[in-house]
Amino acid sequence: MIVVTGAAGFIGSCLVSRLNKSGYEDIIVVDDFSKTEKDGNLDGKTIKAKVGRKDFIQWLAHFGQEVDFIYHIGARTDTTEFDISIFDELNVNFSKAVWSASVKFNIPLVYASSAATYGLGEFGYKDDHSVISSLKPLNPYGDSKNDFDKWVLNQTESPPFWAGLKFFNVYGPNEFHKGRMASVIFHAHKQIEDTGAMKLFRSHNPEYTDGGQLRDFVYVKDVVEVCHYLMDTPPVSGIYNLGSGEARTFLDLAKNTFKAMAKEASIYFIDTPADIRDKYQYYTEADMSKLVESGFSKGFHSLEDGVADYVTNYLQMNAYY
Repeated sequence: MIVVTGAAGFIGSCLVSRLNKSGYEDIIVVDDFSKTEKDGNLDGKTIKAKVGRKDFIQWLAHFGQEVDFIYHIGARTDTTEFDISIFDELNVNFSKAVWSASVKFNIPLVYASSAATYGLGEFGYKDDHSVISSLKPLNPYGDSKNDFDKWVLNQTESPPFWAGLKFFNVYGPNEFHKGRMASVIFHAHKQIEDTGAMKLFRSHNPEYTDGGQLRDFVYVKDVVEVCHYLMDTPPVSGIYNLGSGEARTFLDLAKNTFKAMAKEASIYFIDTPADIRDKYQYYTEADMSKLVESGFSKGFHSLEDGVADYVTNYLQMNAYY
């Protein structure tokens, strides 16, 4: 059996789809299934059983010996939430329990970390274990992910294989439920449909033009391809970046969204809210050399190709992956 936590969410449901495409159907999906807005993400997918998040650790205690692999994708990902106790419970303590069960039952484990751990990038964006203890995330979400990474690196016992994936700016199908935390492309598509135009944050940093802020945007289909690779041909255990490896501007993103919608670009700028201005990232770019050197050779969608596929085949069609 393969377990996917956060399976009704964005990345988790895409991972279930990717596993199904490879013939895996003996999948245990774990999530908070009371949130019905996520139901569409799992419709049509082949699974073995659903297990509620609150019941999962107890379920593992009974069935852990039957589990072949765990993808722990589930997490509280709201970067605007500042109740640290929520992140301690869901992102740190729950993850520690999953890790401990993986050790006990000798189950390989891939878990979701985040590029939010890098903060303003003072120490660069290289997935070197030696810098993790020095990183300075900008919010409790990033802190929780970095706290777990640090905890993992201090463990004397570990699963037979493990990998923590620092997801950069992931976009793609199955994020209809995410509200304000959905990708910029998702919001751009809605704005353009509703108003014919798109708003971007104005730059408040003289080193960047308006719309010239840079992010590493990575297509979710590439993310789940890497997840599949880690199970199929596991490299050395460790923490790995997972971005495209190429920073692109928000202006690039916006223009490509208009192009995919076959509409003339109409973009204007608004001030970045004052309360997040001092914590706004103007640049992120994943150093992907560690993953590539481990043997991953499939490459990544360009922003142009990823946006075109997402908009044309999913957003415009109101379809799921």
